[in-house]
Amino acid sequence: MEMKRYPNDGCCERLHLDVSVDERTPQHGILELLKKLRPEWNPEDIQIKAFTEGITNQLMGCYVGSLMQDPVLLVRVYGQMTELFMDRDKEMEMFRVLHKHGCGPELYCSFNNGICYEFVKGVVLDDTLLRQPSVYRLIATEMGKIHSIKSGETGNSSPVLWSRLSRFLNLVQSSDAPKQQKSDVEAPCLKIIIKEMEELKCHLTHINSPVVLCHNDLLTKNVIYNQEKGAVKFIDYEYADFNYQAYDIGNHFNEFAGINNVDSSLYPSCELQFDWLTAYLESFKCFSGVDSTVTKKEVLELYVQVCKFSLVAHFFWCLWALLQAKHSTIDFDFQRYAMARFNYYFEKKQEFFGMKLP
Repeated sequence: MEMKRYPNDGCCERLHLDVSVDERTPQHGILELLKKLRPEWNPEDIQIKAFTEGITNQLMGCYVGSLMQDPVLLVRVYGQMTELFMDRDKEMEMFRVLHKHGCGPELYCSFNNGICYEFVKGVVLDDTLLRQPSVYRLIATEMGKIHSIKSGETGNSSPVLWSRLSRFLNLVQSSDAPKQQKSDVEAPCLKIIIKEMEELKCHLTHINSPVVLCHNDLLTKNVIYNQEKGAVKFIDYEYADFNYQAYDIGNHFNEFAGINNVDSSLYPSCELQFDWLTAYLESFKCFSGVDSTVTKKEVLELYVQVCKFSLVAHFFWCLWALLQAKHSTIDFDFQRYAMARFNYYFEKKQEFFGMKLP
């Protein structure tokens, strides 16, 4: 066991345990972790529940007693080869900063191939809750709060979008790993992806979207809703970093279409978006310490920016899925998902690309 200090905060230490958890038979490794983290728990009483929503890592809840009544510790085992495109030190930093601001759970420790952290009580968002005004306004407000966190706490504040896309593309092009999974769907054409990405970059770099601290992966399963408290919390910070404000929102709107069966017709209506963006801007301004009055022009300007940046998010997750198809052992048709996002982009391109800022 060793202690490791976070950068930029001398009073904050993170525990690292020299333990590896086998993703196929995790119980032994998890019990080793719990000996250190929860020595008061009787090993014979410990229950382990696997959560099935994730398509990057394996997630398990550990508890003694009741899952909903008693303290729960989460163990996340990283997916195979995700270190190729994940910055795990950055993820730890994001845990620290977001927990400090009351936006995220406490990180208990890291181990050789994963992390342990606090269970956030509530329900995982579903498609019905996602469209309820009382819930999506909470999401907008929470995102505004996170986006207002200043860059001085995290060091570098350059947008991560283009460097990550370039890294993903290079990894897809250079990877000679055999495919882990078979799919009855062809992979998207990389030449077309490269051409479209270059066109998008040229177009989007002329749009003045602020660079803020972003979650960058706000799909429904990464939002926990606590009805009793009337609050939401975001979980999973693997992709959290500074990025374009409009990208984080546009990426979230894309996720209305789902994952298992991507349906672009479920993209939120203009009415929902305008309401969402109004709640977001009120929150962002309030937590930034400025007048929270929001004008129609501000909402419309952000709406256009979000539509445009939502396009590039499709290529991010398309390339991510192509990488996962080669390396992941999780039972999910990543190549089919890559093609779904590729097609989703072209369905929205003509409508969004030609929009003019007010």
